[in-house]
Amino acid sequence: MSHAHGHSHGSGGHGHDHGRGASARQLTLALVLTSAFLIAEVVGGILTQSLALISDAAHMFTDAAGLAIALAAVKLGERPADAKRTFGYARFEILAATFNAVLLFLVALYILYEAYQRFTSPADVQSLPMLAIATLGLLVNLVCMRILSTGKDESLNVKGAYLEVWADMLGSIGVILAAGAIWLTNWNWIDPLVAVAIGLWVLPRTWSLLRESLNILLQGVPEGLALAEIEQALRAVPGLTGLHSLHVWALTSGQNVLSAHIEIGPDVADAMAFRGRVEGMLHERFGIDHITIQLEDGRGHCVTESHPGGPAENH
Repeated sequence: MSHAHGHSHGSGGHGHDHGRGASARQLTLALVLTSAFLIAEVVGGILTQSLALISDAAHMFTDAAGLAIALAAVKLGERPADAKRTFGYARFEILAATFNAVLLFLVALYILYEAYQRFTSPADVQSLPMLAIATLGLLVNLVCMRILSTGKDESLNVKGAYLEVWADMLGSIGVILAAGAIWLTNWNWIDPLVAVAIGLWVLPRTWSLLRESLNILLQGVPEGLALAEIEQALRAVPGLTGLHSLHVWALTSGQNVLSAHIEIGPDVADAMAFRGRVEGMLHERFGIDHITIQLEDGRGHCVTESHPGGPAENH
């Protein structure tokens, strides 16, 4: 066999099963809490005529939608690879994260437009019911943040949900302060001002989520990895004489992939052992588990598993 393809630690991603299960439990619990409060906040926002509450409810709605999509993504990601999708359905998580980010952008634009309307035609806001609802919303946000905090660094979808809930928590604080100020001063224009602040506050975080998910969709080098550093580490491996067609990308968050063509010198006696050393280094230093390496001799011919001096053929 002249082509040497190494898949370090397997390509099925079984090591992520526990993480997916934990993510599913976190997302389900947060979804139930968020959906339950969403109804109360929408009704309260309409009854109190508070745009700040409605703005917070809009973000709460995107939270609920995002959590539902994220949960679906986790479940789809558990489906095994098949003849049509050889990498499985892990990429669906990134599609969901991208959709969440776009949805948040649209909500922010709607709130800005509605706030402009309120500045020109102020509404009579009922501050005390607004204060009570916002306080309850703050408690729900804090509980959801606590639930999602442990999984936010392992899953881009959980991270997206966490950022949305985090933004909502700040929004709830803003609504509480606005309700208190309106109650003391009767300045109703404070309500749309806080609504605008909530909309603007979430935009940078939304952009960060969108940029990260689009980078994965475009098969860019994953966040936290530098292609030049990986190439330097590979070229430092004893026995390596040439390197080309180096590609590094991610299937989904936490599942980085590398493929490369590596030329080895005649002093390498065991091609299989050499490839094992390369894969071990990539796993240890860069956390890359899905690896495909094609070994070649100095003439560009693929080598056998045993040694580079054996039969070879053009690839």
